[in-house]
Order: sequence, then structure tokens, then C-alpha cells
Amino acid sequence: MRSIERRFKNIEKRNPELSSFICFCKTIKGQKFSTNIIHRWFNKLVDKNDYSHKEKREIFKHFEQL
Repeated sequence: MRSIERRFKNIEKRNPELSSFICFCKTIKGQKFSTNIIHRWFNKLVDKNDYSHKEKREIFKHFEQL
């Protein structure tokens, strides 16, 4: 299991009340993952109902700041 996926699963397990989007934000915060890795794992791990597809560019800009 990849590092980002493992971190995500651990956060998701410890915080079942949080959405997959919030768990993903907590996963990447301060970890300095590359932009390509963040994009790839975002599409694999985050539920498509947790965010608006129209706002995807703004979401990724925000991820770069985390």
C-alpha cells in the first residue's frame, strides 16, 4: 500500500464522521507530496459526491498550499 493511501486509510478509520474529502486534506497536509501524486490519489480515494466537479481546479490550488 502506498504511503498516501495508507495515511488516508488510517485517518479515515480514526475519523469515521469525516468525509473522504476532509480525510484526504488531512492526509496531504504538510507532507510535501508532488502535485502529480496528489492529483492521482485524489481521484482514486475521494468520493466523487464529496466535491463539485466545477471546483476541481480551485481544490487543487488549495492542496498546493497545504
